[in-house]
Amino acid sequence: MAGIVYTEINLRMEKIKRLGENMDKTMIVALDAMGGDLAPVEIVKGAAEAAKELDVLIKLVGREEDVTRELAKYDYPKERIEVVHAEEIIGTDEVPTMAIRRKKNSSLVVGLNLVKNGEADAFVSAGSTGALLTGALLLVGRLEGVERPALGTCLPTKTGFSFLLDSGANVDCKAIYLEQFAKMGSIYAENMFGIKQPKVALVNIGAEKEKGNALTKEAYERLETAEGIRFAGNIEPRNIPFGDADVIVCDGFVGNTILKLSEGLAKTLIDIIKEEITAGAYKLAAAMLKTPFKNVKKRFDADEVGGAPFIGLKSLVVKAHGSSNARAVKNAVRQCVLFAEADITGKMKEAISVQAEKMDE
Repeated sequence: MAGIVYTEINLRMEKIKRLGENMDKTMIVALDAMGGDLAPVEIVKGAAEAAKELDVLIKLVGREEDVTRELAKYDYPKERIEVVHAEEIIGTDEVPTMAIRRKKNSSLVVGLNLVKNGEADAFVSAGSTGALLTGALLLVGRLEGVERPALGTCLPTKTGFSFLLDSGANVDCKAIYLEQFAKMGSIYAENMFGIKQPKVALVNIGAEKEKGNALTKEAYERLETAEGIRFAGNIEPRNIPFGDADVIVCDGFVGNTILKLSEGLAKTLIDIIKEEITAGAYKLAAAMLKTPFKNVKKRFDADEVGGAPFIGLKSLVVKAHGSSNARAVKNAVRQCVLFAEADITGKMKEAISVQAEKMDE
């Protein structure tokens, strides 16, 4: 399944080269040039690579002198990158709400305002997660009918990917939020990864319907009868890596815990295996296994996807990993183009609208 998922993405990437024939205008992606541990060096490099490969206009938002200096290192279509000056930077140690209000000229706020004002179609940042999510809600805003936007993350599994949401935006949730997460996650998985009728599961401490707390029990009842969702019941966290479901639904506290544990465990296992195989008499075997291990590492590589979409907003906002390199940045921009091509925001708006109408009946 992993190969199928990557193949689907690659096939759709070929279509991007023809997007100009199918879309009224070239997509504009605002990119936070100052956000992330490796900014602006890797961010600018990723933008240059994206400009060469994708039919997209990138607005690099940040300190003009720094961004321009980095851009001078690369050969790229000059008409596809524009620098938007923003003097300030929001740090990861700042209180999100205060930072958004006080630093109006920060790269993050300026970038979000470009989307709000219709000067960009999407925004990507590897900066402060809290500031990005807060700013996205305040400036970009929710789709009508969406109770809470959710942060979605692709978790590598034995069979490919599982799309986990919420992975950290909403630590406290109501059952209706989880139902909407399931609907939005299903639309995303089907259109971005080509998974027809994605299987949805609810994170719980047991597979039985009666297991869990008040939230999961009510959410189960809603998901069981919800239209447009292929609900497969509860899923225990230990079964997530087996790929038993395509869309995994939970509140942001549980989701972020699953995400952090998965990241740490994957890195630890790879390090331990590498350490054991490269020791002593196993060095020859290690050389023979180099290609398989590269393939395994690729399947666990977050850079392949590029970032986590904050879905349920009026426009797409993508949270790239804080340590994103150029490849991750390029793939985050690619994700924005695929998102627009599939009109995922429009499809989510329609699905939520139908849900709201049924609730009013």
